[in-house]
Amino acid sequence: MRQDRGYFQNDYQAERTSVLIWLICAIVAGFLLQNVLGRWFDQGARIEQYLALSIASLREGHVWTLLTYSLLHDPDNLLHIIGNLLGLFFFGREVLAHTGPKRFLILYGAMVLGGGLAWGATHWVQGGLVVGASAAVAGLLILFACLHPDRPITLLLFFILPVTIKPRYVALAALLIDLCGFLFYEVLRAHSPFGFAHSAHLGGMAVGWLYYRFTTGDGWKLPSFGHVHVEPPKWMRKKNAAPEPPAYRVNVTPASKDELRAEVDRILDKINSKGFQSLSPDEKRTLDEARNLLNRS
Repeated sequence: MRQDRGYFQNDYQAERTSVLIWLICAIVAGFLLQNVLGRWFDQGARIEQYLALSIASLREGHVWTLLTYSLLHDPDNLLHIIGNLLGLFFFGREVLAHTGPKRFLILYGAMVLGGGLAWGATHWVQGGLVVGASAAVAGLLILFACLHPDRPITLLLFFILPVTIKPRYVALAALLIDLCGFLFYEVLRAHSPFGFAHSAHLGGMAVGWLYYRFTTGDGWKLPSFGHVHVEPPKWMRKKNAAPEPPAYRVNVTPASKDELRAEVDRILDKINSKGFQSLSPDEKRTLDEARNLLNRS
């Protein structure tokens, strides 16, 4: 019966809160807890003692700090948490659509753990303290670039000039910056003007790349620098510029009813295993055409 098909029914279950939103809420809650207890009750040092990652806490056996440090941020630097939350949201939602909620949560924890272990191994002698979710954000950036290396993304340079660039180049630039920072500021123990935990970033990146490498079986090679397209704002464009040629649509809908039915069954199996958000535009179009065809029959 066609009414048994989920996409023909009008009553859908309410979508559950995404695990990504829960992570963001936990990070915001940790930041608020830091500020409330630190500024009002002078207990900021106690929170860092039990939740922040430091060599002293590791030597005392506080191994849980290898994960909980990602919930804390610099309470005096609002850009620290804002930057991490933006990266977590934009890269995390793309990765979440690929992995699903349970695997995403495990992957996020592995990136945080990998960043904490890399930082701890680097600073075991000299000591120190680190907080922030940047290790996981760096890992999500690498994984996003591996999954969609050529998908163009637009960044606002100085919040004015839009710059269109491929994710592979963003990931390559971030990797080179962290490698240089790790070598010159952490290994050689020079004072860093940025205050970044480059070793933690590299640990998260390594986890993201290893996940892609061993789950897809397709190694992602670091690309050479290519052309970076800088698009001027609308008010700088010429009014008489030639319009872009229209994109041609390729019809990939199966020709016969038997092929259509087989394709619909495959898509439904994909929905059951990976969720509706994993469907491509062509697969969603196939479902719509199948529904219209059955309604006419």
